[in-house]
Amino acid sequence: MAAEPEIPQQRDPALPGTRTVSGRVPLAVAVADLTGRISHWSRGAGRLFGFRREEALGRAAAEIVPVTGVLDTPGYPTAGRFRTHGEDGRPRGSSDILWWAYPLTGPDPGGVLVLATDAAPLRALEGTAGAPGDTIGAGFARHTDFAHAEELARGLPEIMPGMSPGESGIVAARVLALGYPVLELSRHARVPVTPDWGTPRRAGRRTGRPAHPGAAAAPEAGPEAGPQAGTPSGPETDLEYAAVRERLEFLNEVSSRIGSSLDLGRTIEEVSKAVVPRFTDVAGTYLREQVVAGEGFPDGPPDTATLWHRVAVEHTDEPGRWDDVVPVGESMTFPAHTPFFQCMTSGEPVLVPRVTEEMGNAIAAQFDKRDIRPLINHRSMLVVPLKARQVVLGFMILLRHRERAEFHDMDRVTGAELAARAGLVLDNARMYTHQENVADTLQDSMLPRSAPRTAGCDTATRYLPGTSLGRVGGDWFDTIRLPGCRTALVVGDVMGHGLNSAAMMGQLRTAVQTMAALDTEPAQLLRSLDDLAQRLGDHYLATCLYAVYDPVRGELRIANAGHIPPVLVRAADGRSELLDLPSGAPIGVGRVAFTSVTVPVSPGDRLVMCTDGLIEVRGQDIGTGLAALCESAAHPAASMDDACDSIIRTLAAAGTPGDRRDDVALLMARLSGIAPEDAAQWRLAAAPEEAGRARRLVREQLRRWGLAAVADTAVLLVSELVTNAVRHARTGSVELRLVRSDALLCEVADDGHDLPVLLDARETDEAGRGLTVVSRLASGWGSSRTDRGKAVWCELPLPRPGRSGAARR
Repeated sequence: MAAEPEIPQQRDPALPGTRTVSGRVPLAVAVADLTGRISHWSRGAGRLFGFRREEALGRAAAEIVPVTGVLDTPGYPTAGRFRTHGEDGRPRGSSDILWWAYPLTGPDPGGVLVLATDAAPLRALEGTAGAPGDTIGAGFARHTDFAHAEELARGLPEIMPGMSPGESGIVAARVLALGYPVLELSRHARVPVTPDWGTPRRAGRRTGRPAHPGAAAAPEAGPEAGPQAGTPSGPETDLEYAAVRERLEFLNEVSSRIGSSLDLGRTIEEVSKAVVPRFTDVAGTYLREQVVAGEGFPDGPPDTATLWHRVAVEHTDEPGRWDDVVPVGESMTFPAHTPFFQCMTSGEPVLVPRVTEEMGNAIAAQFDKRDIRPLINHRSMLVVPLKARQVVLGFMILLRHRERAEFHDMDRVTGAELAARAGLVLDNARMYTHQENVADTLQDSMLPRSAPRTAGCDTATRYLPGTSLGRVGGDWFDTIRLPGCRTALVVGDVMGHGLNSAAMMGQLRTAVQTMAALDTEPAQLLRSLDDLAQRLGDHYLATCLYAVYDPVRGELRIANAGHIPPVLVRAADGRSELLDLPSGAPIGVGRVAFTSVTVPVSPGDRLVMCTDGLIEVRGQDIGTGLAALCESAAHPAASMDDACDSIIRTLAAAGTPGDRRDDVALLMARLSGIAPEDAAQWRLAAAPEEAGRARRLVREQLRRWGLAAVADTAVLLVSELVTNAVRHARTGSVELRLVRSDALLCEVADDGHDLPVLLDARETDEAGRGLTVVSRLASGWGSSRTDRGKAVWCELPLPRPGRSGAARR
């Protein structure tokens, strides 16, 4: 790059015979710190030099500001013009820049303020303003030559966004003391300029003003040739427009930064960081209790009893200064005399130019044993409500440091607009949180909270909601305890997503539990479930896998309704296989047949049942997913829970997170079985005297098992059940079975089809007290139909190991 810098100009701004008018040019503002690195970078600098603020801050000024000698200036201001030609790898290869440099810390080496503008729009004026050879140059004009210097000084922090009040004050003092930037258009005219941030003008606002500053300084344009009479103009109007534009841009930036997430906590953090330090030095956010809890919309206006939660405190003070005094997470109420109560009840911002000692004492009284006065006294405070649909959700307390300009009416308007936008974003996050809570509650209510204790069968389950289509779906699993130490294992999937699918799932799950309690054969249960789905409507289909495990016989009875087959992992050799079952049609198709299949199993075998959301990957054949399920299920694990987690991790790694959008229900059962020595079975004749024989058999068996402590109770229960069976049996024999597991099961079966009913027997009744005795002494009892009639069972808890007392009742 060929560089042709001009010699910096040091000219007397008050040459005799010169005329001075004010003008506007777009200015780039940059500040280099003591080390020569950029510490402030305005949007104008980004437009002029082509570097964004995040790219410029912290970099060496010499690398990104193509102005030779700026950082080498002595303790006085310099100005000049700098031309570059050709490409040098910068965002802008060639440029014509007018620049002014001010030392910020006196004669000693220190920070430098650089103002620069593009001279390209003014090149057409060169050589036309006066004698041949006249050019446009950069110079200085003393502040005494500028009628509105004080107004500009007060407004300087507004047009240098992002700078602290202290730094802005230094800049203002140096610029006023050393002179405004000036464009020298000829030997007879010079234009002190004010920053132009590109603020659009309203029609007719500046009808008498030329398109650019140079035109206003032509020799023939005298002081009387200004804007039309009655049209506002001048530096104060420029600052007004700059301030308004700056606030609009600030609000636009805040709006773009907040609301990137529907998470309530992250939204609050975004709102707090958006205003500190740009608009305020401290921002504390308080929300109503219902908003934090993700509950419904708050009822009624807030009052002195309303509980407010402090959810965020963002500040520019030294770390930890606010943490102990006003910790995040604290809940409190506010009395009626505070500005916070006034804000929350009126729904309007409350401006306190300076917090007086008296007000500070009143506010500090709300903080028990903590002195908050040093943090708030003599600071400017603005309290803005966070509301949506005219309901106050919370409020923000904004504080400015003492040395910073006080909040004023324009800040009040800005704060109100900021709070309105933040309130809508917070309300969206609140509603999303509320809907998530509703969905989670609904889903949890439709899934079993814990697996029931069943003899010879250990289970572990997992449920994962869909990642993209909502947290509520139609997948479910269940473990149902059946008579005879058997266990029903169920996995189902209602096609579709959302609340309707979840509601349908709840109805089908309830129906399955009801029919399972009646000991319905698997194929017949699916047949009845299909009939129910037809009566509920033809809008939904569901797949279902229903299995009944008998730990005494060591077998599974399974029926399938269009579901993916289960995986059986053999304990003997660790081999896994997909069970070959008739697939059947989905529930809801109507008028289709289902088939039950008997699968022999051994103690220690594991059965894995899941919904298709676990194995289906977009763009992949389902057979690949089934193969992966078989392989992952065969891997050994320390526990059932570890085995479930391993399966989910393995299959999740087979695709990207976006590939799996369906719910996942996983049920794993270890089929431990019941050893032959833990079961005893007898066939009794349907005769009254057989009740005595049953009592002797039970007592002797319990003695061999070492359960003499529960023998008396067990004998009484068996006697009642056998007596009932003999009385109601039609023909044939009565079967008695005892099973020892985590409890003692007593089961009596006969060929009668009428299920027993618990009666409220009176003192004069001769019968009807048998089941009353059973229900009082047993921990549980029930009855179900069988192939030949019915079975009635009851359970007794066993004494804890090492105890010899009576059985717990």
